[in-house]
Amino acid sequence: MSALTQTRPLDHVADFPAIPAGWAYLDTAATAQKPQEVIDAITRAYDTSYATVHRGVYQRSADMTLAYEAARRKVAKFLNAGSENEIVFVRGATEGINLVAQCWAGTRLKAGDRILLSTLEHHSNIVPWQMVAERIGAQIDVIPLTEDHRIDLDAMAAMITPQHKLVALGHVSNVLGSVLDGRRAADIAHSVGAKILLDGCQSVPRMTVDVAALDCDFYVFSGHKLYGPTGIGVLWARPELLEAMPPYQGGGSMIDKVSFAKTTYAPPPGRFEAGTPHIVGVLGLAAGIDYVTRIGLDRIHAHETALVKLTRDALSQINSLTLFGPEDSAGIVSFSIEGVHPHDIGTILDEAKVAVRAGHHCAQPLMEALGVDATARASFGVYNSAADVDALVKGIERVTRIFG
Repeated sequence: MSALTQTRPLDHVADFPAIPAGWAYLDTAATAQKPQEVIDAITRAYDTSYATVHRGVYQRSADMTLAYEAARRKVAKFLNAGSENEIVFVRGATEGINLVAQCWAGTRLKAGDRILLSTLEHHSNIVPWQMVAERIGAQIDVIPLTEDHRIDLDAMAAMITPQHKLVALGHVSNVLGSVLDGRRAADIAHSVGAKILLDGCQSVPRMTVDVAALDCDFYVFSGHKLYGPTGIGVLWARPELLEAMPPYQGGGSMIDKVSFAKTTYAPPPGRFEAGTPHIVGVLGLAAGIDYVTRIGLDRIHAHETALVKLTRDALSQINSLTLFGPEDSAGIVSFSIEGVHPHDIGTILDEAKVAVRAGHHCAQPLMEALGVDATARASFGVYNSAADVDALVKGIERVTRIFG
């Protein structure tokens, strides 16, 4: 019996109008396709109920405001946050990280302080910290990986010091699919008084996230990887941290009172949401949360884990192919083929109607650590099946024949 048949496979491809029959979409780690109910929620919001929020006194504006804030409560429940006021809507995880970098690290850290990252981080969880560190004179240290390509928490525990004020780590690697023990990482960070931010872009679409249980200080994710629209994301933070942080941008909505003599700011989360928000994006994000919640994140994780096992078992039989990441990676399989550039792999697979990602995946330091310039990456979602794995394997076999 295959790993997939043991886990009651999902069959939701019919929910996704952008996936035609015979097309294996294996690039969910980059962006997830959208189920019809998310598309419908976006269409309804623009078509029959659109209005601004927080400002209008007319009924439709009031109704849209209620829906918008109901979505904030839904996100809070989704993360097991203490209050909806801990949820800040941003354009995506990148903006959420930059917000913390500028408004917390940029105002709290000083010359000589240290920031701790890991080898496998996405550029969005590296560059904002470099920008802050360069400006204030802080230093960045990097946690190595274990032999099976996880963040080495034993090494983290050995290298962290009281000079480390912030730790920022990926909850699930976008290249390797390796899952971080977020609670242990938080405990290590807190043992020296450091705060910890977790990048949840790859975790929230495929596993239950409980920020209270993780005991982290900041958590970010992007809506488009959660079957929602682009241009919307979430920053969760402890309320006392948000209260102490200055605003990121100035403009409408984020104010208490404005005068030319002095401006005072609204309490969080409004303080960090300057300007007219992405109203329809928030409603689309709420629909995406409804979608995965109804299916069940435990079922999604089991399904994707089974597909990963099928893929790794099959690809491990190809001698010229190297697999990266741990055996139990979460929904992601990265690989290289000796003598074949990943872009050529991706092009030939596309001819076979198999869509994978090829490149450095915005993780160039990780590529250097792996000893490659780039990899090919297959990543799974609720719409994938064993048939997609078969198509991938057949396509790769064709790649090896073409390149000898």
